Amino acid sequence: MSDRSQALPNLHLYNLRGWLAAGLALLVIGYFFLSPTTFPLGKMDAVGYAVCHRIPERSFIISGQQLPLCARCSGTFLGVLLTLNTLTVAGRSRASRMPPSRVLIVLMSFVGLWAFDGLNSYLTLYPGLPHLYEPQNWLRLTTGMLNGIAIGAVVFAILNFSLWRNPRPEPVLRGLHELAGLLVLGGLLVGLVLTEIDALLYPLALASALGVVVMLTSTNTIIVLIASRRENTAYRWRDAALPVIVALALSLTVVMGIGAGRTALTDALNLPF
Repeated sequence: MSDRSQALPNLHLYNLRGWLAAGLALLVIGYFFLSPTTFPLGKMDAVGYAVCHRIPERSFIISGQQLPLCARCSGTFLGVLLTLNTLTVAGRSRASRMPPSRVLIVLMSFVGLWAFDGLNSYLTLYPGLPHLYEPQNWLRLTTGMLNGIAIGAVVFAILNFSLWRNPRPEPVLRGLHELAGLLVLGGLLVGLVLTEIDALLYPLALASALGVVVMLTSTNTIIVLIASRRENTAYRWRDAALPVIVALALSLTVVMGIGAGRTALTDALNLPF
């Protein structure tokens, strides 16, 4: 008898409990999407409100509306979404190894640039504190995009390693040439945002908010797999549906919880944002 056949009884018990978990998760997901919102861009703004300061001067305004995320966060989560989608389309959906060391060094430098520019920008919030240069939204967007590409590549490898029964022992990015391709796509996306064309308002708002949800769900999927001791059990995407649905519900719960807490704190302290 194969190992998989021996595991069937346990999987059956897991599925019984899984239906209950899936039902509860779907209730949470339904509540998030069906509950009313006062934000101009609806749920997209609600997602941004939970993870980003959304200072208007540090955000892009398109067609008279502020994007759900500030320039830096827009770059980061658009970069994450771009990376995960590109690697999936490129056939790396089961690749489970980190990129080669030379690629990892470059990715780490991207995170360093993001942190350096963020610190310089933060210092300008306090008059009199020294800073090296005047922050610009295009620079926030660009360093955010680089950071998002780095985060996306690392999370993708960890997710594949944790999820699949037979993950492929290959790196998610095989070399600098593949990273260069991602950078070209990221540069095009940055240029698209910088045009601030009115017609891009909803596509960019949706993509940036979706990037947040996808990032949180990917991370929470890893946590759910570890907590339930279900690592390396999925043979097909159908097998991954339950942990992903539960992780999505957890992510939306975090979004709603942080949003409610921020609203209460903002009202209590009369904060401007």
